[in-house]
This record gives sequence, C-alpha cells and structure tokens, in this order.
Amino acid sequence: MGSGSIQMVDTKNQYLKIKKEVDAAITAVIDSSQFIQGPAVKAFEKNAEVYLGTKHAIGCASGTDALQIAMMALGIKPGDEIITTPFTFVATTETIALLGAVPVYVDIDPKTFNIDPDKIEEKITPKTKAIMPVHLYGQPVDMDRIMDIAKKHKLYVIEDAAQAMGAKYHDKLICTIGDIGCISFYPSKNLGAFGDAGMLTTNSDDLAEKIRMIISHGSKRKYYHETLGVNSRLDSIQAAILDVKLKHLDEYCDARNAAAEKYNARLKDHVEVPYVMPGVKHIFHQYSIRVKNRNAMQEFLKENGIPSMIYYPVPLHLQEAYKYNYLPGDYPVSEEIAADIISLPMHTELDDAQIDLICSKVIEFLNKN
Repeated sequence: MGSGSIQMVDTKNQYLKIKKEVDAAITAVIDSSQFIQGPAVKAFEKNAEVYLGTKHAIGCASGTDALQIAMMALGIKPGDEIITTPFTFVATTETIALLGAVPVYVDIDPKTFNIDPDKIEEKITPKTKAIMPVHLYGQPVDMDRIMDIAKKHKLYVIEDAAQAMGAKYHDKLICTIGDIGCISFYPSKNLGAFGDAGMLTTNSDDLAEKIRMIISHGSKRKYYHETLGVNSRLDSIQAAILDVKLKHLDEYCDARNAAAEKYNARLKDHVEVPYVMPGVKHIFHQYSIRVKNRNAMQEFLKENGIPSMIYYPVPLHLQEAYKYNYLPGDYPVSEEIAADIISLPMHTELDDAQIDLICSKVIEFLNKN
C-alpha cells in the first residue's frame, strides 16, 4: 500500500470485515423498534459481564458519563478530593470538576506514563475520597499498589479504563479490580461503537443498583425519582454493534500487540520503544514514543503522508479550565513527556508494508536530527 492509504485509526476496513454481522444486528434493532434499553442492551451487558468476569456491566452513553456516574454512585460531594493523574484526556478532570469535587494530581511514572504509586500517599488528606487511576494507552496501572493504598486509607478506587478494554493485570481484566470500572466505546477504541457509548462495571450489587438508577434520571420505576440522576442510557443500536465486535475484541487486541512488536523490532535501535510492565497485557490503544523535536517529526511524517497524534500536549494542571492553583513545574514528569510524546498509527488493519514505511520515515527523521 502507498503512504496515502495509511490511517491513524482505520475503522472502515475493520467494519468491512464484519459488515454482514454488524448490518444484521443493526437491522434487528430497527425491526424491533426497541431503541432504548431494549433486548440488545441487556444482551451486550450480559456478554460483557461474562467476558470481563465481573458481576455487573452497565451500559451508558459515553466513557465520560461513566466517570461522572461512578462518582455520583459513590456519593462524591463538592469539596471532596479525588487523586488522579494530570497526564490523560480531559474527561478525567472534567467530571470531577462538574461534581464540585477537587482533582488532586499525582505525577506519572516516566516508563509507564501511568500514575506513580510511590507518590500517592503524600497527597492523601482528610478530604480524599477516591483514587482514580487511568490505564493510559492500554497499559494497566500497578493495581496491587493502588488497592493496598486505598484499603489502608479507606478510599474508593475508580478505574478509568477508557483506553483499556481487554487489557489484563496479572490474572484479572482491567476494570474489574477497583470499586467501579469506567469504559469508553468511542469509535477509535479497541472495542469501538459507531458513535458515543460507555459502560460501568462493579462487583457490588448496591453500587450496580445506584448506577442503573442514576443512568435513567435517578429512577427505578418510570416517573418515580429516588435520587439525582442523568440521562445516559446506552442505545440499542450501539449495544448491538458492540455485542458483535466484543466477539472479536481479543483478536483486535492481539493484532495491535503484533503491530507493536513489529514497530519495536524496527525502532528499538533508534528510539526508546514503549515499556510494558511485567505481568500485564498491554493492549496498545496507542503506540507512543518520545522524540526530541517532536513537532518537527510530526510535520515531517505529515509531509510523507503519515498521520500521527499528540496524546496529550498540555497536562491537565496547565489547562486553562482546570488550573486551580497549579503552576508550571509542579508535575515535571508529565510536563516533560507532554513536550516530546508522539503516537504513531495504531489499529487492527495495519499491514507490514505500512509499518515498514512508517518506521523508515521515523528513522530517517531521527538520523537527520
């Protein structure tokens, strides 16, 4: 394939491989006309529970909503502090702020790009109610350490698994370890819908009941509202699509791992390739490397028909909307990585010729710089 055919994420060709299954599933929902909380939603939730090995998997409208609903279910109130990472997508902090709670950041490990467990305890105060680790790029956080700290200090753990459906920490799938797991099914994710969609997971019957109520306007019975809620139901068409794709999720994650291994083989002598923590299954939602002159590399790749992305150029503590009292230099590892991180194309449809071309251009740039 020529360079013009390389996509950052190739959802179209992935769809074409399972087109008959997906189209039949969509048609079945349309024929049933049960578009909200229909049988397709219940079927997908059940199959997700089986896949993950969790007691409850509850669909919602987006991964962002999942984070907010999780905190609402845990009773997070204005002024409560949530410990999390400044190096992630804005939704993590946005949802904390929407509830009037306060994000308390902990800098990241320079190898995993995830929250550094060694730095968490010094940030715990009497106002701390939860830890929200983010499994960034599909790399699991060191959850044994997180759970030990949470137990010691009587804190909730909300796993932000927006990028990590299918990732594994030792013998457990991600989003089944904390009190609540939050998943995004944004189209580019390893398990992607054809629009916005999300899910919450928990092994607690009590939390599951609260989550189901919050998702549907705080109601168990129509027009009887027992608690403050939102409108965040997973629609039946998205559920039907996701149920088809769930059967292929391990295959998708394995394809990304195979692509990552090919990238590693070509690039390891030229740049530090992504670190994978021992005992985990990283699912490479993103394949990210650190490069001096990152912006120049991005421009060079673009000139050669190769897309790339920066996840994320500005840490959350320096974002205009979420500065609080933070200053440049407060989280040096996050700031340093934000300045030199770049993500190369990563999806299930990458072929060897595309990877070879991408790597040859990366190496060509590195050799010149």
